[in-house]
Amino acid sequence: MQASAPAYAADQPRVAASQRRRAIIATVIGNGLEWFDFTVYSFFAVIIARLFFPTGDDLSSLLLAVATFGVGFFMRPVGGIILGVYADRVGRKAALSLTILLMALGTTLIGIAPTYDQIGLFAPLLIVVARLMQGFSAGGEMGGATAFLTEYAPENQRAYYSSWIQASIGVAVLLGAAVGTFVTASLSTEALNSWGWRLPFLLGMVIGPVGYYIRHHLEETPTFRETTDKTDSPLTEVLRDYPRQTAASFSMVILWTVCTYVLLFYMPTYAVKVLKVPQSTGFVAGMAGGMAIMVFAPIVGLLADRIGRRGLLSGAAALIFVLAWPMFAYINHAPGLASLLVFQVVFGVLIATYTGPILAAFAELFPAKVLSTGLSVAYNMAVTIFGGFASFFITWLIATTGSTMAPAFYVMIAAAISFVGTRLVREPAYLRKH
Repeated sequence: MQASAPAYAADQPRVAASQRRRAIIATVIGNGLEWFDFTVYSFFAVIIARLFFPTGDDLSSLLLAVATFGVGFFMRPVGGIILGVYADRVGRKAALSLTILLMALGTTLIGIAPTYDQIGLFAPLLIVVARLMQGFSAGGEMGGATAFLTEYAPENQRAYYSSWIQASIGVAVLLGAAVGTFVTASLSTEALNSWGWRLPFLLGMVIGPVGYYIRHHLEETPTFRETTDKTDSPLTEVLRDYPRQTAASFSMVILWTVCTYVLLFYMPTYAVKVLKVPQSTGFVAGMAGGMAIMVFAPIVGLLADRIGRRGLLSGAAALIFVLAWPMFAYINHAPGLASLLVFQVVFGVLIATYTGPILAAFAELFPAKVLSTGLSVAYNMAVTIFGGFASFFITWLIATTGSTMAPAFYVMIAAAISFVGTRLVREPAYLRKH
């Protein structure tokens, strides 16, 4: 596949090392807070189902709760396009500051929303509005954060710099699971169902302004400041001039989003509803998965800058395809903390291996003037279709077929599609010279 001009030229603006470190720290903190706010809903879906979607049937309530989780994804392409264009026309800093404010507002609304018993049908309506707001915000986060970090990175360290975005998602999973572990282990069932489930959302409400402050005081990327050929219609240009690059990115995101929303965020619900283990067990295992991603993503990023992206991407996709069935069979055969820890660590390392180099590969497909828009379109379309309603489809499939292995099939299909996409990746110019 013919790659477009890279987001960097050989005369990339010089940036002080301290400024680059601040860019990494600010992006990790801000993106981690965004994902913490966005994902704690999935961790507490079982409780939210009972409080906001009472149907008299546990399965129906859970389906409504996870469907509402998916509702937020309808807004992701919209947010991705609007905020991506905003980032390409106004700046990365402005877009990233706006996304974290919107996410904090949505999280606050969930944290303070009255339950169905208190205000009736307005309760689930408030949850839907909050999820739409969160989805719009999350839609613009990945493209803006990727553009921001890769434009600060030296040419031969783009994978390492952008891998910190995935590491920050690991931080979010770890923090969300840790808070979930704390509230479920330290509170009685009555207290947890009454008010304890709100604590993670209220924490997100408090830390949101911190993320905004950090991002608002960043400097705009030198590459964006010095780009002279900015376009007035980034979306039009992406669709007209970069269809193959967008399609390649879309295909590779499929496995990323399925791994994230099935193997990480859905597992606490799967542990309770399918494996019949305590909710705290699912949270503890989730912490292990988050830790594995947080630690290994930057390591893989460093490796990708030295040996290339394609081999790591293809190898990880193939291993996920091969291991999905036996790993799900393992936790179903021996449900408990030990098996869930092994499951989460194995897939945490594989997810880090797949996602560590992926954003650098994407960033090298689009030039700076449409980088945020191009990434946002490809990423959010794939996430909406394959990730947003993954929990709903899997819950429904398990109930309909009676097979607890439904998630394994979903992961294997995603891995097969994305493996093909990884073969289209071209290595950066400095690696092709050697």
